[in-house]
Amino acid sequence: MLLALSLRDFVIVEKLNLNFQNGFTVLTGETGAGKSITLDAIGLLLGDKADYSQIRSGASEAGLSALFDISALPELQQELYEQGLSEEDASELSIRRIIDIKGKSRSFINNHAATLAQLKSIGSRLIDIHGQNAHQSLNQEAEQRRLLDAFAGSLSQAEQVRQYYQAWHHARQALADAQNQAENTAIERERLEWQFNELSRINPQQGEWETLNQSHSTLSHAADLLQAAEQTGEYIDGDNGMQRQLYQCQKLLESLQNIEPRFAESLNMLASIEAELSEISANMRDVAGRVEINPNELAEQERRMGELMATARKYRIEPQDLPIKLIELDTALQALEAATDLEALAEEVARTEKEYRQAAEVLSDMRREAAGRLERETTEHMQHLSMKGAAFHVALMPSEPAANGLEHIQYQIAVNAGSPLRPLNKVASGGELARISLSLQVVTSQYTQVPTLIFDEVDTGIGGGVAETVGRALRALGKEHQVLAITHLPQVAACGENHWQVYKYSQNDQTFSEINVLDETGRVGEIARMLGGETITETTREHAAELLAMAERSA
Repeated sequence: MLLALSLRDFVIVEKLNLNFQNGFTVLTGETGAGKSITLDAIGLLLGDKADYSQIRSGASEAGLSALFDISALPELQQELYEQGLSEEDASELSIRRIIDIKGKSRSFINNHAATLAQLKSIGSRLIDIHGQNAHQSLNQEAEQRRLLDAFAGSLSQAEQVRQYYQAWHHARQALADAQNQAENTAIERERLEWQFNELSRINPQQGEWETLNQSHSTLSHAADLLQAAEQTGEYIDGDNGMQRQLYQCQKLLESLQNIEPRFAESLNMLASIEAELSEISANMRDVAGRVEINPNELAEQERRMGELMATARKYRIEPQDLPIKLIELDTALQALEAATDLEALAEEVARTEKEYRQAAEVLSDMRREAAGRLERETTEHMQHLSMKGAAFHVALMPSEPAANGLEHIQYQIAVNAGSPLRPLNKVASGGELARISLSLQVVTSQYTQVPTLIFDEVDTGIGGGVAETVGRALRALGKEHQVLAITHLPQVAACGENHWQVYKYSQNDQTFSEINVLDETGRVGEIARMLGGETITETTREHAAELLAMAERSA
């Protein structure tokens, strides 16, 4: 649930700190006082797009932050921990967002930098906002389908169906393309096969070019290498070579090393030199033994290097990259063969269609079961909103397979007892549509796992006794969720367990908005204002007090 919200230099709010309570909280105030500011701020913290115009005039940036209790959301706790955004089993979550004058924003989750996608993903499991124009979108099939799937708990199944449909569509498209482009594909396959066969004939090996270069260099300088190795060996091991000179030095120093300590030190150094000269001598013998002057082998290597270089120039690559090119051609040929294997493509179409239909049938079953429950509960709720005798129906009409499933979803209504069911957008007036929408939102919200529900003037177009019923319904919903309702109806406001009043004032040619948490006396005054407008009489106050008392008794 939402514990606290803080705003700084946001729209006309200079500084605001709110602590939220459980149950049903109402937010009221005069038109233009800034009731929507709080909702806009929460929307930004849940990933809405930021705008520099939301920064208070004269300020350089706006700051928003919220604190949530997530102890009842173990899956979210685990996800945050796995993403490194919280400690294990952390019970609180903070979200912060800063918007600068250039329109750029920075977002943080538990003081870790976060993306808007992360805010949206996490926010969707913390708060569910029902906008004041929700009833307008209710005439659209997409919204009717989304609402049914949310109620059925089948949103993830619907997403799986969409993915399976896309896979099926792509498989069908691949088969059609292969059938339509058979001639072009044959030409491309012939080109690839010719290149592959040419390179296969040359058969370049990984590392061959580097080895050839080294071997060619050795063969082309064989005489020089042999002479240098033999002459160096003679300098070291000859009759008057360095080894003999070294031996004579050691003999001279050995007899006197006990007298002069530095002779002993020099003898150690000479021993080290002797070992290194021996190693050099061995290297020279090895080189002399290996180097062979072979003009035939040298010519063969030059021929092979020329062949590799000519082929590499043809393909505009380096000679050492020829083995990679051969692998690429082989891979492209295999892919082309797969793309033109009509039998395999047809099998893929059949496989993806089967996956889609199986998933879509499961989705249809979930929708049918949920549609009956949604019909019954919504119809029952509508009876309390001055729609006696009205009936609500969810029609699942079979359709051609589509990304959304195997049926069209259509909400139907019979406004009066005995009237035939007709599509919602054909028979419902604005006020009726608002009441149906509210019924649906209250019914579906009872099943959501989201802890905080916000209703933004969803009671538009409702009044009188119906408004009292709406207020009681929202208060009842507050027993299961944290509910915040922005309302202009005194009957709804009277049902709140907590009451906040938004007001604005001017100071130094600037307008500011603030929120008061009302006590009982304040609530009487605010509801009286909502009842009577600018002129508040004692009778109006008595009516306001009566509304509060009635709401408390019916709770």
